[in-house]
Amino acid sequence: MAKVTRDDVARLAGTSTAVVSYVVNNGPRPVAAATRERVLAAIKELGYRPDRVAQAMASQRTDLIGLIVPDARQPFFAEMAHAVEQAAAGRGKMVLVGNSDYLDEREVHYLRAFLGMRVSGLILISQGPSVHAAAEIDAWDARVVLLHRRPEAIDDVAVALDDVGGARLATRHLLDHGCAYVACLGGVESTPVSGDPVADHVTGWRLAMDEAGLDTRGRLFQAPYNRYDAYRVALDLLAGPDRPPALLCTTDDQAIGVLRAARELRIDVPGELAVAGFDDVKEAALTDPPLTTVGSDREAMAEAAVRLALGDGPDNGGDRVHQFPVTLRVRRSCGCAG
Repeated sequence: MAKVTRDDVARLAGTSTAVVSYVVNNGPRPVAAATRERVLAAIKELGYRPDRVAQAMASQRTDLIGLIVPDARQPFFAEMAHAVEQAAAGRGKMVLVGNSDYLDEREVHYLRAFLGMRVSGLILISQGPSVHAAAEIDAWDARVVLLHRRPEAIDDVAVALDDVGGARLATRHLLDHGCAYVACLGGVESTPVSGDPVADHVTGWRLAMDEAGLDTRGRLFQAPYNRYDAYRVALDLLAGPDRPPALLCTTDDQAIGVLRAARELRIDVPGELAVAGFDDVKEAALTDPPLTTVGSDREAMAEAAVRLALGDGPDNGGDRVHQFPVTLRVRRSCGCAG
């Protein structure tokens, strides 16, 4: 059977090959609805399959969006990647995902690889200050959208949350339950980095504690972001003589590890230990007890990031940071009835 060509589609639809191209590529020129329907019907009847390689060579762009995440095994990044994929699919794009593993050199590796593939857009969830990443982006003169955090070294548009406000809100909520104080399970960084969500969560915790007239000294503990290492840290912390009455975890994955440790130590949550997390991953609603956490509209963030990456994002009044609001998802781990 001879290969079906664009000429065949145009002939059956009663239009030009240029119009077929506009329909297949969603532009650059608009096509009347009736004509578009005829072209799509012809494509379906003939079984036409566009040559994506040829399209990419002609346009110097592919139908791909690059997404770099620190660790797709972590629930928050997995859910965010899925939301980005859904938003991209709605615009006829596919997503390539690379894991930086929190390593600067891996981040640069994927930046160089994706930009070299002429992706239509690039979304970066950066693992750190990204000085080397910034140099790579400058070298390619590329438009990159920063998602979830705002590294100082990269001066590009960002889609982020009110991380400080969210942590402040969660800490206040724990204090409103009558807890004498709230400890915080932060990250492993010795020096907080501006724009890092976890560092901002710690800042929000400090603000709420200061506003309540409570001391934060000796009440900030370090743990990796994943549940497995946080579980081991929590075993030591909760078994010690200075077990806190309440704990704000800067990620939900940490909080899940804390809940596991509390159960093994027969510590009642929330009776003896109130716990709150941050991210509102889907699993947070299924923990025992269900986890109170700070959430956001992840789908709206992903949609904004994709639109910005493709160059047609929402106007933000000249502000390069598109900040999304947060919501406290109240469940039973804090002491509420759920």
